[in-house]
Amino acid sequence: MLAFPDVYEVGMSHLGLKIIYHILNTQEWIAAERAFSPWTDLEERLRLSNIPLCSLETKRPLRDFDIVGFSLQHELCYTNVINMLDLAGIPIRSHERESGLPLVIAGGPACFNPEPMAEFFDAIVIGDGEEVALRICQIVREWKTQRGSKKELLEQLSQLRGVYVPCFFKPAYNSDGSFAALEPLRAGYDKIQKTKPVDLNLYPSFYGQIIPYTELVHDRLTIEVARGCGRGCRFCQAGFIYRPVRERQAGFIIRDADIALRCTGYDDLSLLSLSTGDYSSIEYLMTSLMDRYAEKKIAISLPSLRIDSLKGSFLKQIGRVRKTGFTLAVEAGNDRMRQIINKGLTEEEIISMAKTIYKSGWNLIKLYFMVGLPFERDRDVLDIVSLARLLQKVSPKRGKRAHLNVSVATFVPKSHTPFMWEQQLPLKEAQRRIGMIRDKLNGTRARVKWNPPEMSWLEGIFSRGDRRLSSVVQRAWSKGARFDAWAEHFNLGLWETALREEVLNPEICLLGQEDHRRTLPWDHIITGVSKDYFLSELDKAADARLTPDCREICSSCGVCDHKVIKPVLAEKKLTPAASSNQYKEPTESLPCRKYRFTFTKLGLMRYLSHLEMVRLMLRVLRRANIPMAHSKGYHPMPRISFASALPVGVESLVETFELETTRPMEPVQMLKEVNIQLPEGIQITQIEEIPLRSKSARIVESTYIIRLTDSSMLDLSMFEKYKSERAFVIIKKGKKGPQAIDLKHWIKSLEPLGPKEVKVKVKYQDNGPHLRPQEIVQAIFCLDAPTAGYFDIRKTEQIIE
Repeated sequence: MLAFPDVYEVGMSHLGLKIIYHILNTQEWIAAERAFSPWTDLEERLRLSNIPLCSLETKRPLRDFDIVGFSLQHELCYTNVINMLDLAGIPIRSHERESGLPLVIAGGPACFNPEPMAEFFDAIVIGDGEEVALRICQIVREWKTQRGSKKELLEQLSQLRGVYVPCFFKPAYNSDGSFAALEPLRAGYDKIQKTKPVDLNLYPSFYGQIIPYTELVHDRLTIEVARGCGRGCRFCQAGFIYRPVRERQAGFIIRDADIALRCTGYDDLSLLSLSTGDYSSIEYLMTSLMDRYAEKKIAISLPSLRIDSLKGSFLKQIGRVRKTGFTLAVEAGNDRMRQIINKGLTEEEIISMAKTIYKSGWNLIKLYFMVGLPFERDRDVLDIVSLARLLQKVSPKRGKRAHLNVSVATFVPKSHTPFMWEQQLPLKEAQRRIGMIRDKLNGTRARVKWNPPEMSWLEGIFSRGDRRLSSVVQRAWSKGARFDAWAEHFNLGLWETALREEVLNPEICLLGQEDHRRTLPWDHIITGVSKDYFLSELDKAADARLTPDCREICSSCGVCDHKVIKPVLAEKKLTPAASSNQYKEPTESLPCRKYRFTFTKLGLMRYLSHLEMVRLMLRVLRRANIPMAHSKGYHPMPRISFASALPVGVESLVETFELETTRPMEPVQMLKEVNIQLPEGIQITQIEEIPLRSKSARIVESTYIIRLTDSSMLDLSMFEKYKSERAFVIIKKGKKGPQAIDLKHWIKSLEPLGPKEVKVKVKYQDNGPHLRPQEIVQAIFCLDAPTAGYFDIRKTEQIIE
């Protein structure tokens, strides 16, 4: 069981979940399924109905799986982990699970300081999970056949590189309440070295992905081009824990992108890494991909770019299909602060690149800053304002819209970084500094957003906290803490109460350590980067000195042995082909033909919303290789129009949409190709060519069969009353207030088919009210609201013009 402690839309955006899901399910003897954190309304329903949390695939309770593995991507998901265990009927703490199954484990970047959640997990994976995931499953499989004890299982797991078993360590504390040590309870098991870094070229960059119907937070195809980063930004934990840099060869990426886009139908490909612009063959890769996909209007996005990795020609490649916002992680407001954090960007470089971005056609730049970095002063905070104003001056002057977004977050010191000893900014001071930026930029054309410093305060406690926080997490959860990364659910007072009741001073975690020799709660976790290296980087930060990228000059951090563990870089000799060096506008996808599609929407598919239906159909058309025409502009859209938006829960035999294509297509063959790609319940029943310049289809009449599915019956006397009336007025609430509607003007015919079934024909007029068929039946037969919810509704006919 792969459990993600957030909602489906967030979890299914995460590449790591897809990677492990694919690796495990390629083994015939493993069945890996998924579960996500239910939103609060579903949690309430599950608890009231005494229904355990189940898997998405087979609806099997989580407690019935052999292994439940959680992905910990950040510290503010911790209460969701506890909540999912409780909903599943699984004892929350490891020592309470005496039988050994399910084995509850975790992995992810938050596990590099595993102590705040150590009481809840039987084992925790530190590092890349591709190889160790299979080994864990093999050990559990063998252990089951041997019918061993839980202790024997944990002892076997502890022998795997990168697997931490918390119960084999005991924390000790000083008299002042500070952390003293983590005492090993098994000889020879005192340090946990992260898993061996995997060579990405040994694994495919595309995994047979599940394509969700709903829109995800990051709703695009993602291919990992590199893992790790050599820049060494001193605040960035990921840059150290994922060392060394490992790049995937460009040829593999292009091959897998072709396969993935053909299989999924996505129109947006994201090239993922910590710093995609640093990929050795990025210009070759971008040019090659854009040459292949620009005419199909498939956009390429790079979620992580450094300003000094951008060039004008590179920007043109990125913008060949779409130009949305452009995000630049500037981090600090002046050169001195950027040198302190080892981000060697000058103000001149930033302004120059902003000019280039705007001139290349982008209308919006998003800037990301942090307050509370070590050695920061008030004037450094005000320099963020000054830099934003300078960038405003070079932004486009057209329109009233803001062309600059300024996003501000409070710096949170993380384990395994040079700043892990530094004090986190006190909450009130963080609020003051963010307020300085907000107030100074108020009234300008820059839009300021900020991450709530209260959430950063809690994140900081967990980032450097010890095992005592397990009790705080459980107490906060018992008081109602859920979804702490969501601002609408975060409750600062609740967490302050939980800390107070557990008699734990949060300042122990937030003040940092002046004595760099003291043991830290995560010292038993070995990333390969030595503590001496971190201390030398901290000294350099104090002097505002830079450390070069380790791909250029090895800085002897300790990770690489330059034999087995070393950087893996893509071929640098690859450059864009001569024919592609000069940017060319893709040929315009002018419409050539227009077709009208009629399709069904039955069974479970009736629960798709209209937007989900449109998204599904567009991806199906791309998978079927239908040459769709697109609109012009910064964000080209397929030229497709649906005749109506069918209400959620209503079936239909006669839905309609119209599509313009860039070349002629044979309707019979097109119907066959599209139907192959459609899920059960949706089928194209007819495709006909219509005049290219014809108006979009408009529905003038629809016929519905409506059937009650509960024990109630239709009162046919109410139907007789309706027939006898000259007018039948109902009041419908709308956006503009209540509206009186005479149903006699909108119902062409109404025919009871029995005590539980009725057939209704509804007329539609331009600018008329939108009447749902269930509203009509509810009003005429005087059904109460609960009964009106138990309808099966099917559209059987329609007339369009």
